[in-house]
Amino acid sequence: MIGYTTFRKAKIRYSDEGKGRALVLVHGFPFNLNVWEEFSAELAKHFRVITLDLPGFGESENIGYVHSMELMAQCVKEVMDNLGLRRYILIGHSMGGYAGLAFGELFPDNLRGFVMFHSSSYKDSDEKKIDRERSVETIKKKRKSFIKVFVGNLFAPQPQTPKGALNSAIGNTGSPFRGLGLYLKKVQEIANSASARALVAATEGMKNRKDREIILRFAQYPVLFIYGKKDKILNLETMLPQTETPADKEVLILENAGHMGFYEAQEETLNAIIKFANRCFRMRVE
Repeated sequence: MIGYTTFRKAKIRYSDEGKGRALVLVHGFPFNLNVWEEFSAELAKHFRVITLDLPGFGESENIGYVHSMELMAQCVKEVMDNLGLRRYILIGHSMGGYAGLAFGELFPDNLRGFVMFHSSSYKDSDEKKIDRERSVETIKKKRKSFIKVFVGNLFAPQPQTPKGALNSAIGNTGSPFRGLGLYLKKVQEIANSASARALVAATEGMKNRKDREIILRFAQYPVLFIYGKKDKILNLETMLPQTETPADKEVLILENAGHMGFYEAQEETLNAIIKFANRCFRMRVE
């Protein structure tokens, strides 16, 4: 079911499918809720799954010149409040993980668990901030060229094509995932739908975000980290120290994935998230 709500006078689109305990999937840059389509459909066989278009992306409207991670977190909260949901697991991919950490700072009592899906708790280095400033200038002048290069770097250099249907552990009904070639085309199309204004606002928000490793340190809920060994966006060795921070944590390293594990290692990531979510929901809530 597709629905709409209003956040700071802007229209926000969301999707609500499945039944039971709730997961909210927050997309990364420069995508929208459509990027989760196949992945969320499989998760919805086990849980209630909410996805949304962050401000400026998909059918959600822009709010300002800078979309901070705090603003994105508040947008997620508005969607979940609109649906009457109080406790849930948040799964944040890349930029969605940055927003998820801001959510954990602002609304910790709403989380039963948190998945850092190719994401980081660290703020941008000075070098990275300069790189984002260059990106803003490129987006303003050559948006499509920027998207083409950016999306091309998201996948591992030698992507592995999924073989056959998903196994019964994730409740597969016989519909195999498509090959990565088709996925790459889909991802490119989704990214191309983003306006320059949305891309710039999100890039500025990421550039200015603060370090939130302390949110992981004091998390009162389990945290699952998922990283790709062949990720060209986030260096695995640089990311690993933060995985030791939470008291209750799990770590999944994808041997043949880059920055898009829910495409490149679909079965492995689905199984890990389903297992993790079931554990989170079985835990006693104080």
